[in-house]
Amino acid sequence: MATATLSEVIVKPSKPLDGKVALVTGASRGIGRAIARELVNKGATVAINCRSGLLAAVEVRDEIERSGGKSEVFQGDIAENREARRVVKEVLSVFNRIDILVNNAGITRDRSIRKMTDDDWTEVIDTNLNGAFYCTSAAIPAMIEQKFGRIVSVASFVGQAGNFGQANYAASKAGLIAFTKVLALELAKFNITANVIAPGFTATDMLTAIPHDRLEQLLEKIPLHRLAEPDEIAKAAAFLICDGDYITGQQINVNGGVYM
Repeated sequence: MATATLSEVIVKPSKPLDGKVALVTGASRGIGRAIARELVNKGATVAINCRSGLLAAVEVRDEIERSGGKSEVFQGDIAENREARRVVKEVLSVFNRIDILVNNAGITRDRSIRKMTDDDWTEVIDTNLNGAFYCTSAAIPAMIEQKFGRIVSVASFVGQAGNFGQANYAASKAGLIAFTKVLALELAKFNITANVIAPGFTATDMLTAIPHDRLEQLLEKIPLHRLAEPDEIAKAAAFLICDGDYITGQQINVNGGVYM
């Protein structure tokens, strides 16, 4: 059997996303912040979107720049169609391209269906699902022109299994999964992939603020008996973006076994 010469060995670059621009929505904290940092570590320039946490977003940007990375903050409420499309337009104006879109922005308004108001329902759907549509539809033309794009949306195991008091959140995340499958079908011919990360319970501000006894109840449901770290979700997103050239329309479950 012939041995490959050095010139025939394909060496992957240490910064596989050099020259690529990524927009991460809801990137001022939690999972979005971790994804932004992970993509910068892979060489990407990252556009940090936030709705109201401008100071936190600036902190993320400054942290990235101190590490030698490049990023900028783009404030806007992606639940509003004009705002979402303005954010994407500004990213394109500043960086002249958009290669990666991470639909991460999400909110909760937890109540049982009997107590859920129309506003509780609409606000969650507008941010978690409609916002992903607005950003994606605005970014697609540039990706098609480049003949390259990587779209990763952050859903949740709740969109797969349901969860008491989260009908609005479950519906938004299940819709995101279905939306991604259609994206994958429609955009494959343009070398654009679309996938979903479905995290389980993750150690973000949203979750760690709950009472200790309630947190213990949650941990009992998880076979690995711990929360996910945001960095673990970020690594899964980076895998799909950097190494998932032949993966599209899929869900990567990072949930500690809570849903199988």
